[in-house]
Amino acid sequence: MTDQPTQQPAERADIAAFLASHLNGRTDEELSTEFHQLLDAVRTHGKKGELRITVIVEPPANGVESAPLPIGVESAVKAPKPTPVKSLYFLDEEGLPVREDPRQMAIEFRTAHATDTFKDA
Repeated sequence: MTDQPTQQPAERADIAAFLASHLNGRTDEELSTEFHQLLDAVRTHGKKGELRITVIVEPPANGVESAPLPIGVESAVKAPKPTPVKSLYFLDEEGLPVREDPRQMAIEFRTAHATDTFKDA
């Protein structure tokens, strides 16, 4: 039997702990605020939303192996918005949007005279 060196599994970085401690907790606070705002918008508008968190890791400066790694965290929120109110339009002969149907005959209206006398039936 040959003794093979036992290889220790590499310790993994805990992403939740990293985000909680990044920039002394400021990143965690900002992400939590954005997440809460997203939840409110989804509940209010009944539509789906999205929060993207991007961790950016750059190589060490000048390729020095023992140099520190610059790590940044960015986030992007796509919160749902209310559905805009629409209005109906017709296209006129020039192709411009107009409120009244250009094919419809116009009827002139007159104002009726006001009266306070009523006829008994």
